[in-house]
Amino acid sequence: MCSITVRSMADYERDVRGEVAEVFVNGYYNELSYFTEDQSTLQKAFRTLFSPEVFYVAEVQGIIIGILACSHNGQRAMPVALAPLQAAFGDKTGELAYNVMKNEFNPALPYDDETGYIECVATTEKARGKGVSTALMKHVMTELPYRRYVLEVTDSNQTALRLYQKLGFREFKRISENDLGEKGFNDRIYMEWRKPV
Repeated sequence: MCSITVRSMADYERDVRGEVAEVFVNGYYNELSYFTEDQSTLQKAFRTLFSPEVFYVAEVQGIIIGILACSHNGQRAMPVALAPLQAAFGDKTGELAYNVMKNEFNPALPYDDETGYIECVATTEKARGKGVSTALMKHVMTELPYRRYVLEVTDSNQTALRLYQKLGFREFKRISENDLGEKGFNDRIYMEWRKPV
């Protein structure tokens, strides 16, 4: 693969929300297809929800192939709003999507000013296994000012779990899901990495 460039979504002069939405939907299609299997409708639903100031994108030869958000206690990556979801999915499904996602994406993070929260890591299908997520992770871990980085991964996502362990993340908390198996995983694993002093 050609060299991967990583930069902030906010640094683009062109509107990249559609491209970011495409990568997001591609990466989380298994979960999002619950609302509709139509990828263009999913992209329409999410394209206006990204917070460019905390999103980072990986591109190769001008094509965006990966995304990662590093949120903090003052800004979440994707605050979910009812109106764009209803505009894309219709009133009923839009409200369902909002109710399902608001608890995941809207609450303020319970971390101090020195902690970055990594979320929304996704790559296109063609770019998987080619170092894109690693490039994104290393970029925020070295370029951003946080002393500590926290992320959440499900126990069923073994590929991501291995990547985070390889980068030096360590588990510090595990929360079991109430509706066991219904979401396709049993535990939410919280991991952290601290910058060497």
